Amino acid sequence: MADEPERIVLGDTALTAIERTPGSRWSGRKKERQRPLANCENCGAQLTGHYCGQCGQAAVDYRRSFRHVVADVLESFLNWDSKFFSTIALLILKPWRLTNEFLAGKRVRYVNPLRLYLLASILFFFAVNYGAKGLRFEPGKLSPKDRAELEADLKKEDLPPAAREKLEAFLRDSSPSHAASPSDNVPSPAPAPENDKQKQEDWKKGERSFVVVNGTKASTPFERWIEARAKEKMGEHGTRMGLFIATLVSNLPYMMLCCIPLFAFVLKILYFRRHIFYIDHLIYALHIHTFLYVGIMLIVLATLGLNRIASAPIADRTIAFLWIAFVVQIFLSIRWVYQQGWFASIFKFFFGGVVYLIVLAVALAATFFVTLVTP
Repeated sequence: MADEPERIVLGDTALTAIERTPGSRWSGRKKERQRPLANCENCGAQLTGHYCGQCGQAAVDYRRSFRHVVADVLESFLNWDSKFFSTIALLILKPWRLTNEFLAGKRVRYVNPLRLYLLASILFFFAVNYGAKGLRFEPGKLSPKDRAELEADLKKEDLPPAAREKLEAFLRDSSPSHAASPSDNVPSPAPAPENDKQKQEDWKKGERSFVVVNGTKASTPFERWIEARAKEKMGEHGTRMGLFIATLVSNLPYMMLCCIPLFAFVLKILYFRRHIFYIDHLIYALHIHTFLYVGIMLIVLATLGLNRIASAPIADRTIAFLWIAFVVQIFLSIRWVYQQGWFASIFKFFFGGVVYLIVLAVALAATFFVTLVTP
């Protein structure tokens, strides 16, 4: 009979009464099986390997000693670990080979493309979000002359109360010693008017517009609504810009996840004569975006390290070489995945890159708008 701690871990204490019942299917079972399973315990089909050919269940008997269970868990973890590192190594060194191997059906030795992308995306945008928190957005600073003129205007008795209140807030926010309150988050530059003289006149009249379209102030209802949302999200003088930027950065992973199918669609158009399935383009899109995230993170880490331990000329040349190698890897991946000539690959690399940059710009603008208008 198995000892009590072993039964608690394996979760079979509830079967003790059944095991002691004569004629039970568990009555004569020992701690260890003397021979491997001959039939699947789920569907009863005859086993010819480590997995059932009918239902796919693993041919593993979990009612064994605790050390065997721990050994199985460690084996599964280490196998996944080696699969992960081999996938990452191939992704960095030869991203085109990873895609070709996966499309050729050799998938068991590599991590699933979507799972790999999600892991790289989480790490990448976590690093981006961490870096964005270190940024400081300060309101626009005034020159001593401009500050003196505005302070003189503030002392005038005929200044409207609304303009006086805005002018006082502007002078306070633009002061070097101004510290943002926790509710204002991190301060940010106030939108600058066309010139300093116009800026002073606007503040005197209390007519400064937060949103300017085509050189004119917000006039239509939609523009006034956008201005109200911008003031609410970014603060009257941009004092909540840090919080807005943090929210925008947190929405970027969803934007990029939506852009991957669009990138695959661009590839589908570029190679429509090759009659390649869309799913193949999508697999390559996932791999190349994962390479993009991993490559940028490695280059940034290398940059931080080189700036600390190497001289400026050596660091600059090494970093430039890394970025060039990064772009070359992307080009070679297109060249070897789609198996076209150098001229066609170069043309589609640049043309497709420009089209995808336009897609990213539109997606970023849409993300900015959604971040601005959502509560």
